[in-house]
Amino acid sequence: MNDLISKMEILKLVAHPARIAILEELSKGVKCVSDFEEFLELSQPNISQHLAALRRTGIIDFFIDGRLRCYFLKNPLIIDLLEILKKDYPEDLPGPECCPVTKKGTYPGKRRK
Repeated sequence: MNDLISKMEILKLVAHPARIAILEELSKGVKCVSDFEEFLELSQPNISQHLAALRRTGIIDFFIDGRLRCYFLKNPLIIDLLEILKKDYPEDLPGPECCPVTKKGTYPGKRRK
């Protein structure tokens, strides 16, 4: 159960557009904060806050090279998660033909939203 809770925490933390963009870049290799400033429309302090949140949960880590903090992916789950997010699903799954318990009824198809 503890492993499931940690995965749920990862999903909650990753569920932010800036963090997904950061993780996609880190999946390509090591990056420093200035690298993220080039493509994210966020301030350096805001980027650093996102990086710190990802680091606190062990998703990423860093090493120091002179004055630079160089960030890299640490948790292998992230690579799989990013691949799933990139997939395109053109159709919904088909509805059931009937209730599996009573064996009656039919799925009406599209519903009003």
